[in-house]
Amino acid sequence: MKRVVLRSVEPPRPVRTVRYAECQKNYAAAAGCYVFDGCREFMPSGEEGNGTLTCAACGCHRNFHRKVES
Repeated sequence: MKRVVLRSVEPPRPVRTVRYAECQKNYAAAAGCYVFDGCREFMPSGEEGNGTLTCAACGCHRNFHRKVES
């Protein structure tokens, strides 16, 4: 008698690309206004391999920028 082992095969997951668009940080919140920056360039900061990205134009963290998944 032979033994048969059945394995479930998961379908491949689609590849998602993530990019970060304009800055959503409100620079005039203290004055009760809305002022957003249109920056979109990120530079690594801190130690190499840290993974922290800050905006080259305004210096804010990448999390302040709108995340666009496609």
